[in-house]
Amino acid sequence: MKQKLKVIPLGGLGEIGKNMYVIEYGKDILVIDSGLMFPEEEMLGIDVVIPDITYLLENRERVRAIVLTHGHEDHIGALPYILKKLNVPVYGTKLTIGLVKGKLKEHYMSNDVDLNIIVPPDSINIGCFRVDFIRVNHSIPDAVCLGIYTPVGIIVHTGDFKFDQTPVDGQITDIHKLAELGNKGVLALLADSTNSEREGYTMSERVVGDTIDEIFRTAKGRIIVATFASNVHRIQQVFDSAQKHKRKVAVVGKSMVNVVDVASELGYLKIPDDMLLQLDEINKLPLKKVAIITTGSQGEPMSALTRMATSEHRKVEIVPGDTVLLAATPIPGNEKLVARTIDQLFRQGAEVIYESISGVHVSGHASQEELKLMINLVKPQFFIPIHGEYRHLIHHAKLAEEVGIKKENIFVVDNGTVIEFSNKGARIRGEVTSGKILVDGLGVGDVGNIVLRDRKLLSQDGILIVVVTIDKKTAEVVAGPDIISRGFVYVRESEDLIEEATKRVEKVLEKCQEKRITDWSTIKSLVRDTLGKFLYGKTRRRPMILPLIMEV
Repeated sequence: MKQKLKVIPLGGLGEIGKNMYVIEYGKDILVIDSGLMFPEEEMLGIDVVIPDITYLLENRERVRAIVLTHGHEDHIGALPYILKKLNVPVYGTKLTIGLVKGKLKEHYMSNDVDLNIIVPPDSINIGCFRVDFIRVNHSIPDAVCLGIYTPVGIIVHTGDFKFDQTPVDGQITDIHKLAELGNKGVLALLADSTNSEREGYTMSERVVGDTIDEIFRTAKGRIIVATFASNVHRIQQVFDSAQKHKRKVAVVGKSMVNVVDVASELGYLKIPDDMLLQLDEINKLPLKKVAIITTGSQGEPMSALTRMATSEHRKVEIVPGDTVLLAATPIPGNEKLVARTIDQLFRQGAEVIYESISGVHVSGHASQEELKLMINLVKPQFFIPIHGEYRHLIHHAKLAEEVGIKKENIFVVDNGTVIEFSNKGARIRGEVTSGKILVDGLGVGDVGNIVLRDRKLLSQDGILIVVVTIDKKTAEVVAGPDIISRGFVYVRESEDLIEEATKRVEKVLEKCQEKRITDWSTIKSLVRDTLGKFLYGKTRRRPMILPLIMEV
């Protein structure tokens, strides 16, 4: 009996981030990308979110390799966590692997992983698969699309892409290779859906270079450029303009310093020898001779730019006359943080140039016409929109229909869905375990919905702790009850409320003694219920109530 080919998304569908896709045939599993996602607002205290890899762990002896499309966090960020549980080779381009090495070093596991550099248009054999690495344009160098030859047919995974006809590094998308695959016959196309709502074409990165150059030409004081650390092309354009207009450049922010170090070491950034400034030296030069590249374009509370805006940065202070350039669009959900940072920068006397009023950012993702072009080049039999929130997937599916893909051959699915391909066609064949694993500090997966619910409750209405000491033999109250409040009311200002609450608890304990109830859980439950009803009646708030019973 002939084996079936399975395509299983474990992350990246119905969300922006934690991209991970599984290609499976017989005894071989190939994993594409291993990304993280940043926490949503309700995920209180969570650092990052990674994909649930239960399915891969259950089939670990069949997992042959992880192949990476590019070096963004939403495609490589989960690797340190995944590789601790799944020791398999990793393949990617030179810059991607360079960034992975940095991440693994932070997790003290740099020597334990089999990392392999691939140079497009090279191919490699992994199990029963052959994988072609095809160069594409994106907002980070060395991004690739994957052509995967399987026993059932060719699968094309676009990675993140756009068609940039005038890229900063001169490396255009390998359109010939894509067309060649299309002529051979592609079974299924998995394509980036991020900008499927945007009409037309995405502008070239070079357009931003012109805007940056104009700002460098006209700015009278210091220039501070905030952008994504991974946007190496944009960082290169800042260095180019600085050289042209005779400014020295300082690099601020841990991730920015890391990327600049890796990218310049590998030859993706070309920085003149005498251009880089140490932070301690920026005040020794005239303001008009200094430029700063920094993290914080998303208004992240602990980022370098946000700390500058609030006068909390140890070495860089915003001064009147500074020009601050926010060369990035707010990620959905970050709009308020970015707006607050912009306001604070204006308050410090800076001139702020940001996306909504100037051409200081272009997307790294294809818009509608480019998405259609990709489908027309590849000419797939089946189409699976990936990498986007659900509405993005739906819009992309409609575009595929417009260019001639049959509706029944388009699969808009959720994470965990198994899409099965055979000589007879394709169908959805059940689900596997998928979801979100929450990382909080050193804990991976030890914080779940119940802990998040408790954190939410604590953050909204606070906590009341009821401490009481009971005689083990007689069940008499020896000490207490004492009520401690944190985040609910300030005890000194609400003495009457706390006094009344204490009396209610005393009555409950008296009843328990009369009825000879000595079971702790029953006493705690009665205290919690009585106090909860009383406090809600008085305050319309529901604090977490934590009875603590000690026996003597």
